[in-house]
Amino acid sequence: MTTGSVRGAAVKGCDHPRGCHGGDLPVLASATVGARFWLLIEHSGPWASHLEDCHLPEDVHTLIKRATRLGVRPQLIRRPGRRNPGGSGIHVMVADSTAAEPWLAEGVIAGPDDLDMDALVAGVVPESCILVSEPVFLVCTHAKRNACCARIGLPLARALAKMLPDRVWETSHVGGDRYAANLVCLPHGLYYGSMSQAAAIAAADAYRSGEVILDRFRGRAGIPEPLQAAEHFVRSHTGELSVGGVAVESSRSDGDITEAFVRGSDARFRVVVEPMTVTTPCGTACADTIATYRLVTLDRLTPVRYATSALT
Repeated sequence: MTTGSVRGAAVKGCDHPRGCHGGDLPVLASATVGARFWLLIEHSGPWASHLEDCHLPEDVHTLIKRATRLGVRPQLIRRPGRRNPGGSGIHVMVADSTAAEPWLAEGVIAGPDDLDMDALVAGVVPESCILVSEPVFLVCTHAKRNACCARIGLPLARALAKMLPDRVWETSHVGGDRYAANLVCLPHGLYYGSMSQAAAIAAADAYRSGEVILDRFRGRAGIPEPLQAAEHFVRSHTGELSVGGVAVESSRSDGDITEAFVRGSDARFRVVVEPMTVTTPCGTACADTIATYRLVTLDRLTPVRYATSALT
């Protein structure tokens, strides 16, 4: 069995190329494209490799099936270091990451019929849930999916929970095992990868202040990867770090080339990106490559004559 490397230490059970988990390889434009809407279900585990194979109450399986059918991203969550179930009922959180003003809501339901997921995909808060103002941070610790997620993610989740005890959760697979440890910030669906504990704390602090940190920022979930790349390059070019300060207005693709028109803090930009591969540092598998994107052109267009709030 091969091993990965995190800050120079071998990680047993990890077959990812060297450099994936230490921040040495690019992570941009790799956030999960299909995660526009979220359903978080508290369940202490254990978690099988795939949610449909988990030993769960039938009500929870029903929720997961309904969510999947409607295009809602289901995640199992639990408090860091805690394996005992909570009180009665099913504790859930739902989020809309790509709304004009992303939102997060929370509730305890008696069963699947108490959660209106049709309302969720329509962008409406279900009646059984209440809007919450504080963000939620998810750290993937799904060992049965990939060992490195637990070996790297568990210590990070526990460290982050010491700072934000009520807002941090371990979660099942979020996508991108090779980028473990993975951190997701809700409600905006911001993904970070290859996170150290210090990097995770910095990213959480920034998000609570309405900003992103570009180092190890995978992108914004729910939008195509080329558009994540376009947003990243505009942020890098302008230094705009507010969460809502950069957004794609329109785009078109011609083969592998994607042209996007992106709103920045005080201007619009025409951005052209294309896919590329990066060869991983020589290790156990020298031929491995990482898919990413490169900037072809970035042109400033007209000024933007309106302000953008930080958390929209």
